[in-house]
Amino acid sequence: MAAPEQRREAGDVAEAERDETPTERFDRNWSELLQELRVAQTGIQILSGFLLTLPFQARFKDLAPVLVVVFLAAAVLATLSTALVVAPVTAHRILFRRHAKGLLVDVGDAMAKIGLNCLALTVVLVVVLVFGFVVDVTAGLVAGAICLLVFAVLWLALPMALTARGRTASGESAPTRG
Repeated sequence: MAAPEQRREAGDVAEAERDETPTERFDRNWSELLQELRVAQTGIQILSGFLLTLPFQARFKDLAPVLVVVFLAAAVLATLSTALVVAPVTAHRILFRRHAKGLLVDVGDAMAKIGLNCLALTVVLVVVLVFGFVVDVTAGLVAGAICLLVFAVLWLALPMALTARGRTASGESAPTRG
């Protein structure tokens, strides 16, 4: 086993607490990312499947023109979400055994974040579509705005607040990686 000085970089609290090498950290980060992508992928597949069936329903022709645009935007975003959430796995297959795990983790992290944002927007548009069709377009826009606010609070504001709270509690001035 490598000496602690060799195993961690100076000042990296997360690595010091875990006593892991950069390679071990990348392996752990990759494994965690894959678990997160598995959860998201299931939801994206269900949502995409729902969207793909809509044009084949008899009442689809009754959609207001603005809701047809909302549907098409939701379909595009669902497709983009799928591509972004699956892309890290494809990249892993291409980069397998090329000693690029760090790059893979960084790129996979970015793709997952963008894919999850696309997923949130897809859900918002589906809410607009459903409420717009069942009630009216105004109700759809209001429901969509509320849904967008919920995602902004739960997926953005809350994690940022928890990060800031964790830094304050530990006395850190900047977030650690890992």
